[in-house]
Amino acid sequence: MRFTPRGTKFFDLLTDAAKNLVTATALLRDLVAAEPADREPIAGRLHEVEHQGDELMHTIMVELNSSFVTPFDREDIQALASKIDDVLDFMDTAADLAVLYRIQAFPPGVDLLVQALGRCAELTAEAMPGLAKVGELEPYWIEVNELENEADRIYRRVLAQLFEPGADALEVLKTKEVVEQFELAADAFEHVADVVQTIAVKES
Repeated sequence: MRFTPRGTKFFDLLTDAAKNLVTATALLRDLVAAEPADREPIAGRLHEVEHQGDELMHTIMVELNSSFVTPFDREDIQALASKIDDVLDFMDTAADLAVLYRIQAFPPGVDLLVQALGRCAELTAEAMPGLAKVGELEPYWIEVNELENEADRIYRRVLAQLFEPGADALEVLKTKEVVEQFELAADAFEHVADVVQTIAVKES
């Protein structure tokens, strides 16, 4: 028989971390739509969100080290928090590079890629409170997997447009590096969902 503590502190902390992803993707949408001169303050706000995520990650680790009993395996809680933090890191890097490289205009399709990230963030934030009944979260990881596949398809189309003949080589390389961070964020969302699925298998 599994002894599960009644406290919700880990679920609450992970939910707060996932809500940060929703805020970050909204800022990322604003950044992609903004004029180059208006992007730096948006990137600054996103960096603040990333810093909040780091603080939540630290709090989760402190709680793990001080808790005698956890709602599920410690390594899974740590992995889940770490994967959520990875998503924020990729988005923060994308915003930072967009400002540093002075990207003039994102190619068509990048807005769709960021929309997919936004939907992944919403699903993840909705899923975290459900960890107490993790067996009911199968629709979550299925949809995130589908969104990640769609993000891959969009990413490939964006690359194809970037490398069309006549494009400025330096601008192509800079834009590719930024867009690649979006795609890595989509992969990281799938990794979050994979951890949730692993927890569900263990708890079933």
